[in-house]
Amino acid sequence: MTPKVADNQVDTAFASRSERPISTIATDIDPEIVRKLTIIWQELLGLAPINPEQNYFDLGGDSLLAVKLFGQIEKTFNVELPLATLFEAPTIAEMARLLASRQPASGWSSLVPIQPGGSRPKFFCLHGAGGNVLIYRELAEYLGPDQPVFGLQSRGLDGNSPPHTRIEDMAQTYVQEIRRIQPFGPYYLGGYCLGGTIAYEMAQQLQSSGQKVALLALFDTMNWSRIEPLTIWDKALHSTQRVIFHAANVLRSDAKGKIKFLREKIIATRQRIPVWRGLMVGKFQRNSADLKSKSLALGKVWEANHLASMRYVPKPFDGVITDFRPLKQYQLFKNPDLKWEQLAREGQRVFVLPVYPGGMLVEPFVRRMASVLRQAIDTAQQNPASR
Repeated sequence: MTPKVADNQVDTAFASRSERPISTIATDIDPEIVRKLTIIWQELLGLAPINPEQNYFDLGGDSLLAVKLFGQIEKTFNVELPLATLFEAPTIAEMARLLASRQPASGWSSLVPIQPGGSRPKFFCLHGAGGNVLIYRELAEYLGPDQPVFGLQSRGLDGNSPPHTRIEDMAQTYVQEIRRIQPFGPYYLGGYCLGGTIAYEMAQQLQSSGQKVALLALFDTMNWSRIEPLTIWDKALHSTQRVIFHAANVLRSDAKGKIKFLREKIIATRQRIPVWRGLMVGKFQRNSADLKSKSLALGKVWEANHLASMRYVPKPFDGVITDFRPLKQYQLFKNPDLKWEQLAREGQRVFVLPVYPGGMLVEPFVRRMASVLRQAIDTAQQNPASR
């Protein structure tokens, strides 16, 4: 029988988030670049004034708003930067230095160093359907400065190469990427939603090549191939439950958490509009200049990732699966076949977190998520079979 770890059994210790001090602008930065960047940030974030040393994420920026941010930067400076640049240059001052050099801090790669330093084993987290890995920033911070965290982002986000259309191909590419910086196991893998599916296939491929997988962590991930075709009533129920679960997450937050959670959800919904518009342009205006826009690139990645997830049929895994679940689940996902009991040949560890769907990686719940994940990494390290 699969053991479930209740909320009150979880170690609630967590690492303090690092705070970036606000200081006066350095004298080595081109003031004209700073001025133009400040205008872009203020318009998109709806805030003024913004200090050049303030962090984009601390100001309320998210991964979807970043698409518009980098689109404006490309138009203004004629320099194309990947979204993951925000991990290396999250302030106007740092971004201005990159733009002054006329090249990104690092070229395009699926592998993104979210938090590269630390003495603990590297944790590799896989992108969700959106394709980018900015969603893991706060999780990495709460894991603590001694925990290295690397993300794997979708091919195609740069708009220059087509996205993968098969989970197996994604996993093969990402395995090659992680073995560049860690040639041998044991490996620690995880991902949210679709990211868990990709991590699952990566674990399979690593094991097939003789490598050990110490941790396979699935964050609210389903066996998508088991989902039956949805009727109009299924979709209506799903939409209704989404509203209910979002409301439940708000009610579980304190006053500050309520404001932040609601703001993040509103921003996320608003910023999906240009992506949907870009997809429509791509379908009906094949020669449009918008075809190379970041919104369209992101939309194409979403579409490819969704189709890939539905086509992937996972095989049994020769290891333990660590399954992170919310308090309740959508009615569509309650079928036991959608989970991993029958595929985990060495059993499961199931963590039930005090959050409803859609809130695992969002403040204030991501703090607890990080605490549980850190505990899971510790347990995996102590397992002699993973060494």
